[in-house]
Amino acid sequence: MTVQNFLYGIDRVNTWAGKAASWLIVGLMLLICAEVFKRYLLNAPTAWIFDATNMLYGTLFMLGGAYTLAQNGHVRGDFLYSSMKPRTQASFDLVLYFVFFIPGILALCYAGWEYAGDSWRINEHSTLTANGPPIYHFKAIIPLAGGLMMLQGIAEIVRCVVCLKNGEWPARLKDAEEIDVVEQQLANSEYVDAETRKDAIERAHSIEETAKQRGMGDGVKL
Repeated sequence: MTVQNFLYGIDRVNTWAGKAASWLIVGLMLLICAEVFKRYLLNAPTAWIFDATNMLYGTLFMLGGAYTLAQNGHVRGDFLYSSMKPRTQASFDLVLYFVFFIPGILALCYAGWEYAGDSWRINEHSTLTANGPPIYHFKAIIPLAGGLMMLQGIAEIVRCVVCLKNGEWPARLKDAEEIDVVEQQLANSEYVDAETRKDAIERAHSIEETAKQRGMGDGVKL
């Protein structure tokens, strides 16, 4: 197995987990719509829906963390980072992964395991509402999300090492992006001629690439 295949393998695991968790949005939307209908039209609110929506959103949020890291989508607040050369970025990232990321995620996994274990042992239910639903399965997502984050963190550390060696960032497993939607819409449009469509797609790709270089640094070359 090559290093790139190893990185792609971890990316695939977390991309699959993120996509699977994204379907929780459908359940979240249906529950909220049902509650609005019952509460305001039937005057018959359901207490457990509040807990259920919290758990659905929390699960989506936690499982989406590793997916976002795999897509290099977390926000960077340091404007100096984008002006650094790839090897400097990799050195900077590598230090931060070992100093902050790994200890923090290990603490999350350890505390989350204990937290979830206690919840399962006592068959914990929500206390936010009367006769609240069980929440031990929800708390089990904490160590699971931590494990996925640690797995992706290992891949990011390997990426840093490869970048230090080769002078450029290794490729990532790409998922659907907004530019793909724009390209598809233009391709199916009957009101845009071929030349205009090609020009619009090229400009959209150029804007996207510039934004990535400034915000995330993946496209920066030596």
